[in-house]
Amino acid sequence: MSSTLFRTKKVEQSILDTEEPEHALKKSLSALDLTVFGVGVIIGTGIFVLTGTVAKDNAGPATALAFVAAGIACALAALCYAEFASTVPVAGSAYTFSYASLGELPAWIIGWDLVLEFALGTAVVAVGWSGYIQSLMENAGWTMPAGLGSREGADAFGFDILAAVLVLVLTGILVLGMKLSARITSLVVAIKVTVVLVVIIAGAFLIKGDNYDPFIPKEQPVEAGASLDSPLIQLMFGWAPSNFGVMGIFTAASVVFFAFIGFDVVATAAEETKNPQRDMPRGILGSLLICTTLYVLVSIVVTGMQHYSELSVDAPLADAFKATGHPWFAGFISFGAAVGLTTVCMILLLGQTRVFFAMSRDGLLPRFFSRVHPRFKTPHRPTILLGVIIAILAGFTPLTELAALVNIGTLFAFVVVAIGVIILRKSRPDLPRAFRTPWVPVIPILSVCASLWLMINLPAETWVRFAIWMAAGFLVYFLYGRTHSRLARRDAGEEQPSVGGGTP
Repeated sequence: MSSTLFRTKKVEQSILDTEEPEHALKKSLSALDLTVFGVGVIIGTGIFVLTGTVAKDNAGPATALAFVAAGIACALAALCYAEFASTVPVAGSAYTFSYASLGELPAWIIGWDLVLEFALGTAVVAVGWSGYIQSLMENAGWTMPAGLGSREGADAFGFDILAAVLVLVLTGILVLGMKLSARITSLVVAIKVTVVLVVIIAGAFLIKGDNYDPFIPKEQPVEAGASLDSPLIQLMFGWAPSNFGVMGIFTAASVVFFAFIGFDVVATAAEETKNPQRDMPRGILGSLLICTTLYVLVSIVVTGMQHYSELSVDAPLADAFKATGHPWFAGFISFGAAVGLTTVCMILLLGQTRVFFAMSRDGLLPRFFSRVHPRFKTPHRPTILLGVIIAILAGFTPLTELAALVNIGTLFAFVVVAIGVIILRKSRPDLPRAFRTPWVPVIPILSVCASLWLMINLPAETWVRFAIWMAAGFLVYFLYGRTHSRLARRDAGEEQPSVGGGTP
């Protein structure tokens, strides 16, 4: 039993499987495309919203340090992703990496985890985009008909038509091809980066030095509350991180980590990259560096414009400009956020379809979904299926409470990938590695520790929901995936390994 659950798929076999004509994706992406994808998915709601929340509740002006801490945790993981993506340039990201190093069952679990992460992330972002669009429409005097607006906080029946339409339109774009997606993403990313730079430059002239005093507010005890509303660490050790102080910075880091969600999506496009050995590390690390720099600058500016205790939670950047007598920037920021969220939504949907495609190509999900479009060379079947499901999910369901599942899913993937780097270095030292994570095993171990630390700072409710989803994943694997796996069929002599481009 254990030998079948932890059977690994050779890297060479994974690469050969990508050459099967009916299951091969088109290679069209460059390092610039990957960097744009990374920036496009990372810069989203987080930079426009989370800054105010953590500054007011956890870190004050030291929110900039929280972004640095979260960025370092992501950078440690990014180094591991870069090695894997350049060594195993196959769709699927952490799922594919786990299959090559940890075995089939861990690969299935991480793939199942990523499907949830990207699905909820896409739906949450689509709902947020709808809210920004409705706000801009109301400023122009237009109002959505009753029952067709945002479902956030609504008790009555309704359907968020804007969120659903966005997902369906982006689904169509992804079906038509990666290059088209890259061109649209490049245009939108240019717009939203311009908005962020304008906010930084304009806000820099409105900074008041007194607002930085104190830079790290004095530590305050956390008020007692329901255990499920407190960080998990309170349940484990009987205490909770304090508001503000040094511990407040780390608590804030676990929250603002949501703003970095997405750089790992770049790795899902490895199979569609012209020169993945060279370009994947550049795209992953380059996009993370750019976004971390912008996040730190934004947090410094907004806490300098307005005292952290007075920042709003819903729209801190826009309201900070209003408070300093520049209300015009509020609409400008809302426009930038709305435009920017379209790329976040599209690239998260892209990541999910590639993971689903890779799992179906390996037989862990029905092989029906692993055939590419004869003209566009995209995985059109899983893209359409998942696009429709997520459109319905975004239209009907208020998703605020489920958003934290995106964080824990991503951190779990980081842990698995870091462990996988260590194992593959031991088991396959002969593999050519265009990029090598430095200081192995120190960097991967630090990545695991950083990710686990952020995970235990998440609410206990998130852990409960995550455990339920994982339990469902085990059930699906043992009822379907374990017996339909292509490795299982090859072990039983029912299928021969790929030998150079033909379909077995």
